[in-house]
Amino acid sequence: MELNPVLRKELYQRFRQSKTAWLLALYLLVLGGFVLAFIYLNWRYNQGYYQPGRSWEIFVILSVAQLVLLAFVVPGLTAGAISGERERQTLNVLLTTPLTHRGIVWSKLLASTAFMVIIILATLPLYGIVFMFGGIAPGQVLGMFGFFLLTMFLFAALGIACSSFFKRTGVSTVTSYGLVLALTGGTGFLIAFLNEVGKVNRPESMMNPGFLAWVVEILQEINPIFILMEILGEGGINTGVSLGLPYWGSYALFCIGVGVLLLIWSSHLLLPQRNSNRFNLK
Repeated sequence: MELNPVLRKELYQRFRQSKTAWLLALYLLVLGGFVLAFIYLNWRYNQGYYQPGRSWEIFVILSVAQLVLLAFVVPGLTAGAISGERERQTLNVLLTTPLTHRGIVWSKLLASTAFMVIIILATLPLYGIVFMFGGIAPGQVLGMFGFFLLTMFLFAALGIACSSFFKRTGVSTVTSYGLVLALTGGTGFLIAFLNEVGKVNRPESMMNPGFLAWVVEILQEINPIFILMEILGEGGINTGVSLGLPYWGSYALFCIGVGVLLLIWSSHLLLPQRNSNRFNLK
């Protein structure tokens, strides 16, 4: 990837703009101001003493804010990676270069998510402030950042796949956000619904309660919200069944497996014979 001209061009265009540094500074200023304001108000409320146990609340709020940021920003950054080239009529020229279709897809993925990776890594000092006051285990901080990277990869792969399939960036963007919403909120609602069905209608249900428990457990293992709750120590729904892997192992396999399959499919969509057989969305 070091000699990949597409990746080099995308990174130069993105990081040589002054607005990139301003956006990063603004994001850190907002989160950092919130952390310092929370500590100051807690110090004033306790008459000059800060309760280290309140650091857990800051950790939870920072983690939730990071997940919301990923859900809103990553699909928007990747949904126009391929379709934008198609709209500018530069995709055919790009396909005639020595770059492989897979190399183009991976270059677009890395270039689109590089800024988000820098933002997440730049928040490490903020987590360090929280960690300094205690109440948080080092494994939870590392697990949280690993969770962010896995979730970012999955969301970015969804955006790249939509951008490769649809010819219009608008359609690709809407579809990407819809898939992310279905993966987070949609599966969360389905988990709650199936859990209530298993509790209320268990005697009269036509479905095997064991099957419902397995479905709820699988959905929990792939839902980013429930995984975030597990990392925070809140726990999910006790179904009484287990997939045989810890929650982070199941989620990592899901994100990496689905993400790689989506990227492979995206590279196949760039093949000329594939492009000629697909419909054109206006």
